[in-house]
Amino acid sequence: QVQLVESGGGLVQAGGSLRLSCAPSESIFRFNAIRWHRQAPGKERELVAGITYGGSTNYADSVKGRCTISRDNAKNTVYLQINNLKPEDTAVYYCNALRTREDYWGQGTQVTVSS
Repeated sequence: QVQLVESGGGLVQAGGSLRLSCAPSESIFRFNAIRWHRQAPGKERELVAGITYGGSTNYADSVKGRCTISRDNAKNTVYLQINNLKPEDTAVYYCNALRTREDYWGQGTQVTVSS
């Protein structure tokens, strides 16, 4: 069973930055894509950013220009850097790794942005 270990969440003031980490128990190159989603209280889970096997990236409109998804091959880790954090970024952030017929989720890491 693949495990995704997330870290890096916390409490930060508006305007600050955080870097979230996702470390799969298998090589990141064994997945078609790795994505970050978030779920705020009372809201549906939404896609924040993704990176494909080939390195292509995509972002939700709500974070474009403030967010960078990247990977460190040597550390087998995918990162989500979020700058200029806003209170509306408050959510549980989940790492999601996809293969053709399989879909894995991490346990989530809480990000709270105070105004």
